[in-house]
Amino acid sequence: MNTWWPLLIVWLLAAAMMTLGWRWQRARANAGIVDVLWAAGVGGSAVLLAAIGNGAPWTRLALAVLGGAWGIRLAVHLWTRVRDEPEDGRYQNLRAHWHGDQLKFFLLFQFQAVLIVLFALPFFAVARNPEASGLWLPAAGAIWLLSVLGESIADAQLAHFRNDPANKGRACRDGLWRWSRHPNYFFEWLHWFAYVCLAVGSPIGWLAWSGPLVMYVFLRWISGVPYTEAQALRSRGEDYRDYQRTTPMLIPWFPKRTAK
Repeated sequence: MNTWWPLLIVWLLAAAMMTLGWRWQRARANAGIVDVLWAAGVGGSAVLLAAIGNGAPWTRLALAVLGGAWGIRLAVHLWTRVRDEPEDGRYQNLRAHWHGDQLKFFLLFQFQAVLIVLFALPFFAVARNPEASGLWLPAAGAIWLLSVLGESIADAQLAHFRNDPANKGRACRDGLWRWSRHPNYFFEWLHWFAYVCLAVGSPIGWLAWSGPLVMYVFLRWISGVPYTEAQALRSRGEDYRDYQRTTPMLIPWFPKRTAK
């Protein structure tokens, strides 16, 4: 059991952070802060586990840099939305459905603390890797760079589209959004393969596969695509239905032509 104590530390810190986040949303009626804290918590867990791990120094340094930078970028991006925009439609619907029940919101925040531990499993595997990863180290860096750049570009393209009042009620089909309905989610999923590379040689390297696997399940069926598309259909209607018919959902590919 002692082997797993770093994950207990991650959970305790995440639970405390989410409790503070719950208090913040209660005062401001904006549960979007949970997404910011989740990103910061996952990124912070990479740095923490790298610092207290017993693996090869270069592998742990790569983990701290890649995981930490990813978490900071995503948390800052989400914070600008939470700070400047009304509460996300997903949480508005939950608030209405739950009639503002703060116990349910508290449990939601604490569930996100558990998810931070779940998504820290790949970092835990990397932090115990006794090998310096060899060629897998630059491979991890390349995957990380491609995914973070891709997600950043997709986010910027969507923000630019939304800032134009003429696009209100329309689905974004600009840039990467022409090839995938959720290119930001695709690159977010791709990012987790970087830690699979860093974990090659670890005695628990198989745990690193939990990153891309669990992220795909959440994005595809639980908290990503289903909620986002339901909100898009409410706000964009038939235009988004046409977008669904012509554009791949997650993995970028050529759009279909509609019959005239």
